[in-house]
Amino acid sequence: MSSQRRSAHDGGVVGTAEGLTARYSGAVMNTFGPPKRVLSHGKGCYVWDTDGNRYLDLLAGIAVNALGHAHPAVVAATTRQAGRLGHVSNFFATEPQIHLAERLVALTGAVDGRVFFTSSGAEANEAAFKLTRRTGRRGIVAAVGGFHGRTMGALALTSNPAYREPFEPLPGDVTWVPYGDADALRRGVDADTAAIVLEPIQGEAGVVVPPAGYLGAARRAADEVGALLWFDEVQTGIGRTGKWFGYQHEQGAEGPLLPDIVTVAKGLGAGFPVGACIGLGAAGSLLLPGQHGTTFGGNPLAAAVALTVLDVIESTRLLEHVISLGERLSEDLRAVAGVAGVRGRGLLIAADVAPGTAKAAAAVALDGGVIVNECTPDTLRLAPPLILHHHEVEPALPVLATAISMASAGGATHPSRGASNGEHDPGTIRRSPLEAT
Repeated sequence: MSSQRRSAHDGGVVGTAEGLTARYSGAVMNTFGPPKRVLSHGKGCYVWDTDGNRYLDLLAGIAVNALGHAHPAVVAATTRQAGRLGHVSNFFATEPQIHLAERLVALTGAVDGRVFFTSSGAEANEAAFKLTRRTGRRGIVAAVGGFHGRTMGALALTSNPAYREPFEPLPGDVTWVPYGDADALRRGVDADTAAIVLEPIQGEAGVVVPPAGYLGAARRAADEVGALLWFDEVQTGIGRTGKWFGYQHEQGAEGPLLPDIVTVAKGLGAGFPVGACIGLGAAGSLLLPGQHGTTFGGNPLAAAVALTVLDVIESTRLLEHVISLGERLSEDLRAVAGVAGVRGRGLLIAADVAPGTAKAAAAVALDGGVIVNECTPDTLRLAPPLILHHHEVEPALPVLATAISMASAGGATHPSRGASNGEHDPGTIRRSPLEAT
């Protein structure tokens, strides 16, 4: 092997970024289009590409890397459990699996419940979809703008025609209602409704926050017809909004608001593939032996990592940090020229820009060393690691301002990459106190 090409087995990267991109296009199915960069490693809230350029990651793998990259507690937990027991079949149980299930049910605020583990959010939603059929009903009420995954069942509940139409007919009897409209939701349910499925905040639709009381109205609408209430917390759960679950920002009519089903993934593993369908109360007993299954769901390695994520969020008081930093970051964005509006909760934030310019703005920001994404043509989404500190954000704000301005003006040049200047050694990163755990 040439001295210019380090071995991938040694932790290096074989080939140039250009060469790797070409190899990607020849080896990986074209479901995502060409990659924007080829990344080699990360530390904290930063990632580096194979050319040594550093980027502030304000997207966290789309709300996945809750504790940033290479968090020492996650690395230690992964190494420790992998050296002990990595996988067993579902003929057997393990202590991490049991502990994680108990912990998740407790975090929902419910008195009792049961968990089906998966490896992704779409799988968690597939399990929930099947669970709703055990009611003896077929109808599902879902919201326009909702996104629940791309497997066939989850896709049936996702409203975007561009995602759905190539694969129709899809399973399910789905009634679509406008998101945030409690009256329309109430009219949409009937005696054939098995469940109402909602995101507490619609992420892919542009970080759409419903009116206060909407989730509680969904609880009442479900109760009126004996249907299940299912909250898809894949993007909003595990501290993203400053609560363990997004629905916990609301109260029910007579105490804490509780759904019947909660689905989670993304931040639960902080980068390790793990998801869960949590059935609360009677819903936790609807699926019986042989009615669903998984190979990797709930394996001890995934469970140990997820438990560590929960421990770090709790021990470092990250929920409080998410709320305070989210408020400050939102105020910062409101002061950026060209931002027409800011909304969100905690560290799930949207910044509206000039119509049709979000994609160009995200591209220019990336060239300037800042990762965000365009979740709609008019909206930039920020979903950074929960450990993000304000001193890390400050240098990114002028980059975002320049990117938004240039995209609005149709400019083609890019801002300076001052944040990158040779800083490809992760040991040189200024560490946030929140990263130390």
